Amino acid sequence: MADVVVQSSPLEVAAQPLLEALVLEYDGRYGALSRPGGARSEILRYPAEAYRPPLGDFLLLLRDGETVGGGAFMSHDDDTVELKRIWTRADLRRQGLARRIVQALEDSAARLGYTRAYLTTGFRQPEATALYVSLGYRRLFDASVDPALYRSLPFEKLIGTREGEEGDSHVHAPAASFEEATARVTALKAEQERRVIARLSGHSATAA
Repeated sequence: MADVVVQSSPLEVAAQPLLEALVLEYDGRYGALSRPGGARSEILRYPAEAYRPPLGDFLLLLRDGETVGGGAFMSHDDDTVELKRIWTRADLRRQGLARRIVQALEDSAARLGYTRAYLTTGFRQPEATALYVSLGYRRLFDASVDPALYRSLPFEKLIGTREGEEGDSHVHAPAASFEEATARVTALKAEQERRVIARLSGHSATAA
């Protein structure tokens, strides 16, 4: 049994088990009608170019050639990357594979010069919350209130040349209702998408 982390792309055949499993898992936890187009629309929200160095990366964990985990990140600005699509196969969880994937993503981002990792996880994924806290990620939400009042739970961690330092981003206040939380998350994702696409366009223009 040989595990290896390889660079990939959401367009490659080897990445499809990861993407399809995420669609099933998210739709199963939150409902296929919880967002327009279900989980697939969110998972395919960004172009594959957003996950290519120097603005991102897309990694797969292969075991004897079979995809058993993976994750990605994309750039928000010159300092910050957002970790995305972190997944391990359901029957292989609690073996430390997710920790290895997150570490590989942090290492890749650090090599590209980034110093801050940001990520979010859903309010119905307590095991993911526990994982990120155990890896040193700082909660940017009030852990004492109902996580549904955030819907999407944000974290940060300083990496690379700032590894070991404490982040100072503000902790978000909860929404007054689940509906308000949903509206906040929708607006935040739209702004993040605008920022990512703008960086991608700027990089493409410079490269040309």
